[in-house]
Amino acid sequence: MNKAIITVVGKDQVGIIAKVCTYLAESSINILDISQTIVSGYFNMMMVVDTAGAKKEFGSVSSDLENLGSEIGVIIKAQREDIFDMMHRI
Repeated sequence: MNKAIITVVGKDQVGIIAKVCTYLAESSINILDISQTIVSGYFNMMMVVDTAGAKKEFGSVSSDLENLGSEIGVIIKAQREDIFDMMHRI
């Protein structure tokens, strides 16, 4: 299993989850866990995904998600789980 962490942050609007999940499904990326909150009109979502079956290399997926974020007015970041863990180690 190749786990990655995807974060989505921005002003809340209709369709954010749908657009991100549609991209992941079309790319054969499985969502393992998802958490989302809306605080004072700001949307925040964190997903743990399995990229083992992905149709594209991780770099392309990450770039596609950043571009999708730009299109819908949010910031989307994708990081491999091991990199995410190292960055957030205390």
